[in-house]
Amino acid sequence: MRRTTHRVGAVLLPLLLLVVAACSAGPSERPAVAYHDGAQQVVPAPQPPKPAPVPPLGSPGEDSLSWADCTEQTRAELGGLPPGMTFSCARLLSTLDAPDSPTRGTARNELIRAGSGRVPLVVLGDVGGEPGTTFAARLATQLPPELLSTFDIIGMDRRGTGESDPADCVPPAQRESIVGFDPRATDRAELDRLLESVLDASQECLLNLDERLQAYDTWRTAGDLEELRLQLGVPKLHAIGRGEAARLLTTFAERFPGSVGRMVLDGAPDPTRDAIGQAESQAQSAEQTFDVFAADCVSRGCPLGSDPRKVVSDLVERTRTTPLPAPGTAVSGGRVVQAMLLGLSDRASWPGLADALAAADRGDGAALAAISAPLVTAQGVNPPWIDGDMITSCNDTTLRVPPQRSGELAADWVNRFPLFGGAAVQRVVWCGSWPVPQQPLPAPRRLDLPPIPVISTANDPQLPGLGSDHMAEQLPTGVLLRWQGSGHGALGRSPCITEAVSRFLVQGAVPTDGMACPG
Repeated sequence: MRRTTHRVGAVLLPLLLLVVAACSAGPSERPAVAYHDGAQQVVPAPQPPKPAPVPPLGSPGEDSLSWADCTEQTRAELGGLPPGMTFSCARLLSTLDAPDSPTRGTARNELIRAGSGRVPLVVLGDVGGEPGTTFAARLATQLPPELLSTFDIIGMDRRGTGESDPADCVPPAQRESIVGFDPRATDRAELDRLLESVLDASQECLLNLDERLQAYDTWRTAGDLEELRLQLGVPKLHAIGRGEAARLLTTFAERFPGSVGRMVLDGAPDPTRDAIGQAESQAQSAEQTFDVFAADCVSRGCPLGSDPRKVVSDLVERTRTTPLPAPGTAVSGGRVVQAMLLGLSDRASWPGLADALAAADRGDGAALAAISAPLVTAQGVNPPWIDGDMITSCNDTTLRVPPQRSGELAADWVNRFPLFGGAAVQRVVWCGSWPVPQQPLPAPRRLDLPPIPVISTANDPQLPGLGSDHMAEQLPTGVLLRWQGSGHGALGRSPCITEAVSRFLVQGAVPTDGMACPG
């Protein structure tokens, strides 16, 4: 009997402990109770800090930069300027701060300025797109007069791009191979050829750049922005970041919260997903944007016929093995896809993209080659875009995907995203041969920042709108604005979004969270 009693007790004791634990598990939702003179008093729960108020514009600072007129150079680069618009250029010197030589060395960043308001407003674009000075100059021609009369628009070529110590280290043959690589490759042996090209590129860049290689990243570029603020002599940095540059501004805010002024994120990478998740969602968003492009094309009497997706899909398939002739080069399937990604980014260029694809379908690849040329060949004084893009993007992520996993991803994404899935996987593959950074970029989490509008674009071939939504949710002070349009970036393209952003920047009027603007 005693053995039976012990067994029953042994069973009942864990059950009793389980019940007690279940009753006490988890935080209580009841307010804390205090006793004072025998009476119960409810102690309110501590409240999180409130967002900082919208910073004042401030007055023009004591600018210590040496500006010189560069209007004619900018006119030639943009192909024309509005009457009376002028530009000046300067160079910012900051600390290189390479991992092996902290606080040492010098980084050089090219700057451009337009406007008459004298209060600086820094404009930043994607590291993989046109140089920041070009992007800022182009955006300045599209901004409303009240912005140009309130601010000086200042653009900056980010580290390793444009004229800011350009990387320009990937051999031409490797550039052509990486950009033009088969967009439907799924076989391990095929992907190994891409890895060989990337390995050659990384070795050559390491030889050319040495310690500078790992100093071209978003963390250190945030330090360049702080140095720019100091050189401009202003207490707060007002800024706009389009697309991937939003990550630069959130990194700046984490590093230098006391320097944050009025900031706007025009599209943003998804802070809730890793590099693989972001690439996957970008492929999906590009497919969605292409469908909008195709419907628009058909509605205009499309040169691609009644089924643009089929025509383009067949074109990509043919050029996988038989590239199209073009002056000085050949247009392979990879170049076709890259040209589409660039062309889809600007709604105004969609008719030209349709014409280029139709010409390619007839066997002439010249127009597609011209669209994708900035990726692989220098444009005037600006080096190819691929070098700085590859180095910075790989320095910004600690993720390195093994070859076997790359093949699995390629087979899956090419099946689900037939036009853009392969190119998205290849961006992940790029980083396999590059040094791993010491730490990932910080997540946006500060509670004490001022309101930061985040613009989400419904059909963006580079950054899905859902990712921008997540950025607005993740930022404790994020304010979401939605544009139901298409392209990469809404500011300067959507009158509704541009007006709301202008009111915020000029007057400090915070937009209504969740406001939507028609496409």
